[in-house]
Amino acid sequence: MTTTITPPEPKTSSPISNSLTAGKLPNQAPWMVLGASLLVSAALFGMLALTGGEFDWAGMFVVAALVYVVTITTVSRVVEGPRKAMDRFVTALVTGAFIVAMIPLVSLTITVVTFGLNRFDVEFFTYSMRNITGEGGGAVHAIVGTLLMTGTAALISIPIGLMTSIYLVEYGRGRLARGITFLVDVMTGIPSIVAGLFAYALFAIFWGPGTRTGIAGAVALAVLMIPVVVRSSEEMLRLVPVELREAAYALGVPKWLTIVKVVLPTSIAGITTGIMLSIARVIGETAPLLIAAGFTNSLNYDMTEGRMSSLPVFVYTQYANQGNPPEAYLDRAWAAALTLILIVMALNLIARLVARFFAPKYGR
Repeated sequence: MTTTITPPEPKTSSPISNSLTAGKLPNQAPWMVLGASLLVSAALFGMLALTGGEFDWAGMFVVAALVYVVTITTVSRVVEGPRKAMDRFVTALVTGAFIVAMIPLVSLTITVVTFGLNRFDVEFFTYSMRNITGEGGGAVHAIVGTLLMTGTAALISIPIGLMTSIYLVEYGRGRLARGITFLVDVMTGIPSIVAGLFAYALFAIFWGPGTRTGIAGAVALAVLMIPVVVRSSEEMLRLVPVELREAAYALGVPKWLTIVKVVLPTSIAGITTGIMLSIARVIGETAPLLIAAGFTNSLNYDMTEGRMSSLPVFVYTQYANQGNPPEAYLDRAWAAALTLILIVMALNLIARLVARFFAPKYGR
């Protein structure tokens, strides 16, 4: 007699329910809620405008943002649960903060470009303001002065700042290193006008009171640049792995040569970026240059003789001392501001290209 064994029937297990993924809004839900919030807010302010008054665009966007945050949080809490609702709430707040931060930047850029293009011509970049009292003229003297003083300040501050950061990272120990770090922190927070007063007083000792020269303006800018260069370079040097230094020491390489051949090439991209950012930070200073370098309408290439103009001071004087017609002075001020912004953008672009070119992953 043959006995047939029947295999047991498989047990059906109940599906596993995960509370974190039980419900999920479609990907288009945030955009749909945002559109609905804008429509509701626009309808509300449209009805208010019909009663007598102008349409408040700023108020409409603020109300729409509040309606969106409340609506998306409530809907997400009902469908997705409290954890996902809190995530969407924080995401909405962060996105809103980013948009609010971008509004002044975009508005400033549009305003400067719109008004600056009125005098963004060949004459503006080839003529100075010598013997110009009305329309015409240019800012070549201010552009040259800005480049000369900023370049001289970079030549002064970069070696000092870089060697100071090398000392703090590689050699500095004890009270002297702590004292230097403290002084660098103090210099980082000093007002720019104090740097201008320092440079003015320093050169007044040797050349007499009332002396204003381009080299004095460069020294004032260098005082502001040095702490930025020290801090940025110090952080980049500390990021170099200790193993690279130890490998060089194991091969018998002296410490100074290790710094020159290993540490600096490894961190050169970050150091260059910090230096460019420090230059972009001081190139727009007005108060120290107004005190130390003064202002002139003529082109001056001599850093040690006579006053020297700069773009920030040129913008200030054109706006503060408007003549006839006032539109000509305002157009020159806006064009100089646009030129200064373009120079800063070019410096940042150069810094990014240098950082990309010298990055370790691309090789050297």
